[in-house]
Amino acid sequence: MRTIMLVCSAGMSTSLLVTKMQKAAEAKGIEADIFAISASEVDNTLKKKDIDVLLLGPQVRFMKAQFEKKLQGTNIPVDSINMQDYGLMNGEKVLEAAIKLIENK
Repeated sequence: MRTIMLVCSAGMSTSLLVTKMQKAAEAKGIEADIFAISASEVDNTLKKKDIDVLLLGPQVRFMKAQFEKKLQGTNIPVDSINMQDYGLMNGEKVLEAAIKLIENK
């Protein structure tokens, strides 16, 4: 089971991407817990849940360094979602990127 956390400004626009990623994971037979939260909920969520990767939506990619610092020493990779994949809501591509980050940590 892989746990993929998507972070955006309000948690709304990214929920459609989560749905598409879940469908892609299902189609590939990948067990994954994929969810989206707002940037303000990250600290609380990290206390309650073990995650494998943190992906930032384009609206909050400027916070990448902040999250990398926060997750230093945790072995949780942080990256921004590709802007084109986000815009096209390409759940399969974003899922592939997340899994690559998990496997390369």
